[in-house]
Amino acid sequence: MRKHIGRWFTWLLLAPALLPLVYGGGLVYPFVAPKTLLFRALGIIVLAAFAYLAFSGHEFYWNRLRRKITWIPAALLLVAYATSLIGIDFYHSFWSVYDRGDGLLTLTVAVLFFYATLLAADQTFLGRLFKLVAWIASAVAAYVVAQWLGEISGINFTLVAEAHGRLGGTLGNAAFLAGYLGMALWATLAIAAESRGSWRKVYYTGAALQFVAIVLAATRGTLLALLVVGFFTLLFLAWNPSTSFDKAQDKSLGAGGRTRSYARFGLAGLLVFAGLFFAFRMPLQQAPFEPVRRVASISLSDATVSSRLFVWQHVFGEAMKRPFTGYGAEHIEGIFDRVYDPSAILEQWFDRSHNAFLDYFVQFGILGALLYAGLIAALGYVGVALSRRREPFGVYLLLLSGTYAIQNFFVFDTAMTLWFLLATLAGALAYASAQDTASKAIPSTIRFRTQPLIAYGVAGAILVLLYPVAIQPLRANLLLAGGYDYRVTDVNRAVSVFRAGLSLNTYADIEYGYQAYSMYTEEQQTTLVGTQRVAAYKYALDLLSNNYERYPYDARTAVYLAHVLDSAPPEETIDEAFLRFVLTRAIELSPKRAQPWYILSNIALRKGDQSKSATERNQYYREAFAPLEEYAAKVPGLAEPRFIIASLYFVVGDKVSAKRWADEGLRLYKGGTDVARKALRYYIAAEDWPNVRRFLSDIVTDNPTDYPTLYDLAKAELLTGNRDRALEIVRELRIKSPGLVETDPVFLKSLGA
Repeated sequence: MRKHIGRWFTWLLLAPALLPLVYGGGLVYPFVAPKTLLFRALGIIVLAAFAYLAFSGHEFYWNRLRRKITWIPAALLLVAYATSLIGIDFYHSFWSVYDRGDGLLTLTVAVLFFYATLLAADQTFLGRLFKLVAWIASAVAAYVVAQWLGEISGINFTLVAEAHGRLGGTLGNAAFLAGYLGMALWATLAIAAESRGSWRKVYYTGAALQFVAIVLAATRGTLLALLVVGFFTLLFLAWNPSTSFDKAQDKSLGAGGRTRSYARFGLAGLLVFAGLFFAFRMPLQQAPFEPVRRVASISLSDATVSSRLFVWQHVFGEAMKRPFTGYGAEHIEGIFDRVYDPSAILEQWFDRSHNAFLDYFVQFGILGALLYAGLIAALGYVGVALSRRREPFGVYLLLLSGTYAIQNFFVFDTAMTLWFLLATLAGALAYASAQDTASKAIPSTIRFRTQPLIAYGVAGAILVLLYPVAIQPLRANLLLAGGYDYRVTDVNRAVSVFRAGLSLNTYADIEYGYQAYSMYTEEQQTTLVGTQRVAAYKYALDLLSNNYERYPYDARTAVYLAHVLDSAPPEETIDEAFLRFVLTRAIELSPKRAQPWYILSNIALRKGDQSKSATERNQYYREAFAPLEEYAAKVPGLAEPRFIIASLYFVVGDKVSAKRWADEGLRLYKGGTDVARKALRYYIAAEDWPNVRRFLSDIVTDNPTDYPTLYDLAKAELLTGNRDRALEIVRELRIKSPGLVETDPVFLKSLGA
């Protein structure tokens, strides 16, 4: 038994390399959750197998632990646990959530794989790892290309998921995809350089396919990383060709002079390309190909870039309040909520800063960030050492670590890329150790011989962890996805399934709360009636109330609970005191988030709508001004609350104040469908048709298939004297949305159509 497990143990260590291909339906976050759960399960299986082998007397390379560089992952894990124990919430730090799957547990598994690989791998492991990654990454890249072809052709390929937004391939997220392929590209090139004949061509084809997929993913951080690493590589080779490239590619590039010539031609071509790109940068921003458009749009004024810079600056400022202890794993979102400003940030909710180094600093303090940087530097150091020995893999290890470091300065790390980094480092250390003649391929003589029953018992006890770590969370995820199918058709059945999932007592409860909120506010509140709607409301209210008590630091739960309370069906009485209490916490946790302030105002507005006296109604409406005006003062650069205040002033008859607030909002307006719709309420009431036309045009530009709004634009065009344009829209709608224009015969008669 020991021989069989020992023989297959190395292949078990390579199993996570297959995970980028894993995804499946029937789950919430089908591209991320299966990978995370399987990765954690594989970690437990590896630990059980390692324990069995160790207690059975199997020889491992224990002497490799003498190198201080091997202590870095353990030190990082120790710091992560220590800072999380004194952080905000260790439970959440340990388990994380479904949509990312990080946390201490995943970090622990990644470090476990590192040490199991370090102690068990021989000199062939690194080559096997790179070869397997090359094939898997090429398959992922082929999937991305198929996804792109399906998107541009309208053809749905079998087993290929339809793209929604940027291409994410089998990883479900463009940044995750590009980060993984950016590393895998160098592994593939390393294997290609070591291969001969047709296999070399196959691997180079795979590398080319991966590069195409990276371009299609349009992730600027990875593209920039490859550009920088490629530039400095060519620069080095152009004047220093005598590197391990010569040994690795002696038949493809030749030695010495040919390497220098190719590098100089490549460098010149790259500089010419960069020059042309910057010369035509403005026209390229309108290119139909999204990767080109995104890269060309990089500037400090670009909305995404300015948003990232704002987050980095303010999250770093909050992190400096606890520079040594950090806030614990998985608590970046709380920091983001404190600094959130809708006038400066595009995204509503953030659980990462889009900078992996800053993420580690926020979570684990300065020591954690330095140790994380040390991991990357360690791989580069081993690469340099092997390169000096003229070992073929050395230079590729250096390029891989450089790409990982640069791209992670602009994106966030994932379990797949972190495992790949650690597995590559462990394999590289094993490879370097095997090249050392003093300890070449000599396992340690340290053995832990015990009775077979003890070895089986320890391994079996470890395997029991599969139940709470992988099986129960998987069941909870399946039940959440299963109940979602009945959210409208059979609410009682859906609630029953959801409660069964919650009864498993996993870390899924916070995700259940988020999904309950979305289901109720986006669908059930408007599509259901009577007891069905009440049942949906009570389920969402109960779950979010429980999570509100369990996760008092979570602004998202507080905001969602307040919104559900404020959206109670007519059959239910709103507990105003509790609602105000929840709103107070939500504002404390995220002062510049709009929803709590709007809900506070809505309490008075609801009373005004229910009042029978005009005097009393106006009084309540004026009470609604206070939270809105306070919020407007907190966000002086935001147009939206000003348009809302203008509409309210118009309702109470104060047209002067209404116009003043609307003019202020108009000066701050920067676009956006939601803001435009709120502005329309005022301008339609004020019969300001030129501005009505402007905002309707903005909405239609952002949503070309919003035909009812397009029809409204036709009416605004007529009211502003542009009859020809109104006729043009009507003709267009008769083709694209038959029957719509006939819903307003009065307008058609006025138009003479």
